[in-house]
Amino acid sequence: MPVFRLDERLAFPRPDQAEEGLLAVGGDLSPERLLLAYSAGIFPWYSQGEPILWHSPDPRMVLLGRRLHVGRSLRKVMDRKPYRITLDCAFERVIRCCGSAPRPGQDGTWITSGMMEGYVGLHRLGYAHSVEAWDGESLVGGLYGVSLGGAYFGESMFAEAPDASKVAFVTLLGQLLRWGVGVVDCQVHTDHLERFGAIEIPRATYLRLLRQALRKPTHRGVWRLDADLA
Repeated sequence: MPVFRLDERLAFPRPDQAEEGLLAVGGDLSPERLLLAYSAGIFPWYSQGEPILWHSPDPRMVLLGRRLHVGRSLRKVMDRKPYRITLDCAFERVIRCCGSAPRPGQDGTWITSGMMEGYVGLHRLGYAHSVEAWDGESLVGGLYGVSLGGAYFGESMFAEAPDASKVAFVTLLGQLLRWGVGVVDCQVHTDHLERFGAIEIPRATYLRLLRQALRKPTHRGVWRLDADLA
């Protein structure tokens, strides 16, 4: 399996050269390289102590916004409005909470200090965004990701109260659809995302959808929810 080594040049190999998902090693997490990666269907994923690893899996897990499935029990929870949901009000806190959240079957976290710094940089440039769930003044759930054109690339979520991240996620999807963002990249399969309607598609199909999504303008800057969604 070929794995390409990146140097200081701002370039990636073609994503279809990743035979088992892993495409390249090295490079940096500068905003310019991260944006280039996402626009090409590539993302970083590695553990503390490892070099930066770049992936483009086949198949790819995606949620096409209008196929969102919200189960009856979650609908009842959302009808009660148990949490106040906001956008881009606590990005750094959300990514730190995602990094420290325990993951079944995982020892440690892939959200390293370098990853945090890279995505905080993207947030300051208006490309990375967080969703927060609040119980009073306490941050109890949320998620973050990157947005380009008509695509949102989900990175991680956490919950410290029942259904907090789920409510945040569904609320985000409602806002994204209003902005014309209809492709949500979930990267790899999880049962959790499958329950929301995410599906696995061939990488070639994903790359075609991504190219179409990137023709739309990027909703850049500080995000805010429409009043009726908040």
